[in-house]
Amino acid sequence: MSLVIPQEVMKASGLSEDELLQEIILMLFQQEKISLGKASELLGIPQFKFQSLLSERGICVHYDVAEFQEDVHYLKSKNWL
Repeated sequence: MSLVIPQEVMKASGLSEDELLQEIILMLFQQEKISLGKASELLGIPQFKFQSLLSERGICVHYDVAEFQEDVHYLKSKNWL
């Protein structure tokens, strides 16, 4: 699916296409509509770079107990913990 954004909106926002895409993805992440991995994938950047962008914007990373337990399990399976 493609989304056509009128030129008027682009001009009014003062953003480039890439900047507008970044803003949309940040908003979707902040509203918990997409994951950190999906957001970084859509932007074509590594997760640590997306996390840095979140930090610059003061946006918290969604990380709950279940995700923490999953990470601990993964680290133990690799004998890293």
